[in-house]
Amino acid sequence: MHADDQVGEGVSADLAAFLRNADEDRAVKIVPSVCGGCGGRVFFVLVDDVEGGAERVCTGCGGRAFLADSEEFWEGADPGEAGCPCGSEEFETAVAFSLAGDGSVRWVTVGLRCQKDGAVGVYVDWKIDYGPTDHLLTMV
Repeated sequence: MHADDQVGEGVSADLAAFLRNADEDRAVKIVPSVCGGCGGRVFFVLVDDVEGGAERVCTGCGGRAFLADSEEFWEGADPGEAGCPCGSEEFETAVAFSLAGDGSVRWVTVGLRCQKDGAVGVYVDWKIDYGPTDHLLTMV
């Protein structure tokens, strides 16, 4: 753990630990995905690991939201639905923002925890090479 790490309320301990271990060099802010429509925390997730981006769909109400700046690149993306090796496609979703020394976001890492068997993994990540980046921290 980095001294400046921050983990948002509601992120399961195993998903937070997994995301933290994915980036050992920088402080991270880990933020849980929560549906703005119904407050749900379980999602189907579409990812494009070539372009770098993700969109989540709430299993409760069907509400959709892009993660971080994904919407900017989505038109050129070729997303696929995230799936666990167990066959489930329903996940707790959290985003780890790797922070530079000045607090700006440098990497976005999307972690998922399967609701069926609890398996965790990083399904997509991408570099942020512009500023300012504060707005990204609320786009989960």
